[in-house]
Amino acid sequence: MKNGVTVAICESHNEAEKVVKELQDSGFDMKKLSIIGKDYHEEDKVIGFYNTDDRMKSWGSAGAFWGGIWGLIFGAGFFLIPGLGPVMLAGPIVSSLIGGLEGALIVGGLSALGAALVGIGIPKDSVIRYETALKADKFLVIAHGTAEDMEHAKKIMSGSSATEVHVHSGESVSA
Repeated sequence: MKNGVTVAICESHNEAEKVVKELQDSGFDMKKLSIIGKDYHEEDKVIGFYNTDDRMKSWGSAGAFWGGIWGLIFGAGFFLIPGLGPVMLAGPIVSSLIGGLEGALIVGGLSALGAALVGIGIPKDSVIRYETALKADKFLVIAHGTAEDMEHAKKIMSGSSATEVHVHSGESVSA
C-alpha cells in the first residue's frame, strides 16, 4: 500500500498542540506523527534545554508545549538550520533530516529540512510553502502513513484549528 503524508500548518504552538491532541483522541498512532516549529524567541529568555529518557525539558513560553509533545511522540531534535534558524522537530521527520545530513543529501538547492521533507514524499513546490510558514513562526503537524491514515488525519486536521491541510502521496516515505 502506498504511503504519504498529511500536513497541517498551524499559526501557533497552541494550535499545533490542539491538532495533536485531537489526533491522539481520535486514535491516530502517535508514532506516525511529526511536528516542526521554531521554539526560540528572544523575549522567551530560554534558560536551556536537555534531553532525558527521550523526554525534552525546556524553559520558556513554549516549554510546556514541547515537553508535552515529547511525552507523546517518539524522537526529538533541536537543529540550527541556515535560513530558518533554531528549529525543533519531533517524530519520524527527525530520522529523515539526520539521514539527509549524514548522507550530505542535497536536493535542488533546498535546505537540509527541505531535503528531509522531499524525502518523506512532499513535492518541492510544497516544501517552499512549508519552509515559508516555518520562517513566519508557524508550526507543521505531519501525519505519516497509508492512504487510510492520511485520510483519517486529514479529516481530523481539517476540523481542527489548522490554517491549511494538504495531503501528499509519496512513493517512498520514511516512517
